[in-house]
Amino acid sequence: MSLTANESPDSPDTLAAALRRFVTHASPRFLLTALAITLAARIATGAWSAADAIAVGLILALWPLQEWLIHVFMLHFEPITLFGRTLDFEVPRSHRVHHRRPWDLDILFIPLQGYFIGIPPLVLLAFGLLPTSGLALTAVGFYLLLTLRYEWTHFLVHTRYRPRSRHYRRLWRNHRLHHCKNEHYWYGVSMLSADTLLGTAPELTAVETSPTCRSLGIAPPADA
Repeated sequence: MSLTANESPDSPDTLAAALRRFVTHASPRFLLTALAITLAARIATGAWSAADAIAVGLILALWPLQEWLIHVFMLHFEPITLFGRTLDFEVPRSHRVHHRRPWDLDILFIPLQGYFIGIPPLVLLAFGLLPTSGLALTAVGFYLLLTLRYEWTHFLVHTRYRPRSRHYRRLWRNHRLHHCKNEHYWYGVSMLSADTLLGTAPELTAVETSPTCRSLGIAPPADA
């Protein structure tokens, strides 16, 4: 299966064009605003120390695992039947649409309601576990920065822009293999170490092309 088949002809093919399109969407705008507010609060708080670097390092180390876990268990959640009723959720449903229409750039972003649900626990966790408000703001700000990086990487991989650097070429290939070769592998998007650690980055020749890359094995609803 081609990694470039059926790309939209109006998809950006340069970094500048991709960036202009990227910032028109709600998720990047929300993240940029939240990041600016958090950075301003962190600067105002002061009291920088080596502990800030430790907090950043811990989040950086845990991010690939979090990305993998969310992708596997939340985004690829399969509907289950309990007491005769089907249990499903909006996030995996929208992710299935993304797999069916991988070149649709308007549906691949984290929905705003995801931030409204996810950020309050993040803030409470940071301020509850870390000893100072400065460290908590450092942790929240760096998490937002990595989330923005994730959104940009994911968006760019789905455009017609072609990799120039070795690092981006790996990200581009990994995610397009997930969409076009086999949806049960290559779960990393902005960082790939969890795929290596957890055995989901096999040699290409060792994996068959999946017939369910687009459907994830689940039929779309009749009105889709």
